[in-house]
Formats: sequence, C-alpha cells, structure tokens
Amino acid sequence: MTSASLLSSALAMCRPKTLPVCRHPRNNHLNGKTKMPDLQGSSTMSIKASGHLEKMITSLGDNGQVAYELPLDSQRIGLNALIGKAISIEHLGDIHCIHCGRRSKKSFSQGFCYPCFTSLPHCDSCIMSPEKCHFHHGTCRDPEWGEKYCFTDHFVYLANSSGVKVGITRGTQLPTRWIDQGATQGLPIFRVQTRYQAGLIEDCLREHIADKTHWQKMLKGNAEDVDLTVLRDQLLAKSESGLELLEQEFGLQALQRLYSESITTIDFPVSQWPQKVKSFNLDKQPLIEGVLQGIKGQYLILDTGVINIRKYTAYNVQFSAAA
Repeated sequence: MTSASLLSSALAMCRPKTLPVCRHPRNNHLNGKTKMPDLQGSSTMSIKASGHLEKMITSLGDNGQVAYELPLDSQRIGLNALIGKAISIEHLGDIHCIHCGRRSKKSFSQGFCYPCFTSLPHCDSCIMSPEKCHFHHGTCRDPEWGEKYCFTDHFVYLANSSGVKVGITRGTQLPTRWIDQGATQGLPIFRVQTRYQAGLIEDCLREHIADKTHWQKMLKGNAEDVDLTVLRDQLLAKSESGLELLEQEFGLQALQRLYSESITTIDFPVSQWPQKVKSFNLDKQPLIEGVLQGIKGQYLILDTGVINIRKYTAYNVQFSAAA
C-alpha cells in the first residue's frame, strides 16, 4: 500500500471509538447539534451547555490544521472558533463511569469507576505495557475483546511532540494518536499483526529513543522539525539485532517494515504559547476561567493555565463561552 493510500485509509477511520457515556438527567441535550442556546440573563456569555466530558474529537484538514470539538454527552462544541474568547468549565460534582454509568467519587483510568477499572480488559496493565500481554497464558480479562482489539493490525511509529518518541497504536488510529500526543510530525515505521508484537518492537526500539512525551515542554511550543525518515533508518540500524530476533520468532510477514511512508505534518490552533505551564485540577478547583489561547494534544491552553480534557473524562461539567 502506498504512503498516500495508507494515510487516507487511516484518516477515514481516525475518529476515536469510545464506550457509551452515561446520560445524566442534568445534561442539556441538543439532539446532537453543536449550536447551543444563549445564556439566560448574561450579556457576556453566549454559549452554555452541560454534560459529561470525553476526550476531544479531532480531524486533520488537508492543510494539516487540526479541528477540535468538545463532546458533552450527545453535544459537540466547535472549539477552534472560540480561540481568543473567554471560556469557563465548572465541575458540577458528579462523575459517572463511562462503561456502566455508576456514580463514582473518583475517576480511574480516565473515566471508569473502580469495579470497572479492576475488571475491564481495556483497563488492564497490558494496555499501557503491551509487551506484557498475557492472553497466551489464558488470563485475559475478556478474550473476545482481546481478539477484537489486540489481535488486529497495529502501527509502530515515530512522533515529534516534545521531541521525537516511539509509540504504538491500532491501525485505525492514525493520525488521531499523533494529534492526541501533541505531535507536529508523525511517521509509521512498522505495521504488525497484533498489539503484543507492536509492544515488543517498541520495547526494543526504546533502548535508543524516548517513549514518552514531556507534556509541559510540548505545551510551551512546537519542537523543531526533524527528518523522521533519516532518524528511522538510524534507529533500525541500532536495533537490528533485537529486531531480527523478533522477525525470526513471528516472521517477516507479521512484522512489516515501512520504508515508503511520508511524514505527516500537523498544525495545532494556538495563538499564544504559555511561558509557564500551570495545570488546572477540577477536583481541587471546580471552576476554571480564562481566555482560550490555543489547543494542543488534549489540552486547552488558557491565559490562566492549561487543562487536560481527557484526564477528566466522565466528569459532569458546565461549559460556557463568551460571544
């Protein structure tokens, strides 16, 4: 498959697939429309809606710019047009598990109650450390789920966020994964048949390259552009002995090296970068206010601080924005 067709296929399927969110009766539903009613009795605010937060929905335009929408239950609020305007997010006190809807005092693993966190397969430790997959030991929390989501094509990639890092994602999640990490460049370097295989390759490569994003550095500006194809070749050469062992174990058809892919460039809508990064905590400060200066990764950048929207998945909030 050519570079253009590979990315085109991934873009067509890049909308993140999430479990249904509990619909709380306090939510202000708008039948799926993003247009929201004017605030009542206020001359300074024109948008007001409430619902449970989810990770922001993103799309990558032909010009490389990211468009953001904020989901609140069935509502979607376009955010790019709000840059430069005053917004507020107020936690209304409720957290409802995104899987079972149970009210929870705390959110675990970005939106789950504790019973679901300890029992669901997508909250297992192997999701964060895929090289520790234990499916073959017969101990998977839900083998049917594992077969559907883990035994499917995955990419190993390089992404330039706070600097170049290695990572993995399902075949349907490019370029969404890069956007969520705040990467301005991305390049797939392997296509493999299972999540476990992707994790083993990542484990081999990260002996020579970072595998984490420094989020504070990422939010202070864009990293300098890097020729990821050159870096890919250097990284594969350094890791050749370990990669050859994996290819002997799984076969060349299972671990496909990608040499013809082009670098994807991503442009985030930011009007001003913060000099110091102050992170809001909705558990300690239920009301945050400020002028929206930009959006990068899953962060809203305000003139008063930043907030990781994904971290507060399942929080019931009221969102307001100035006209």
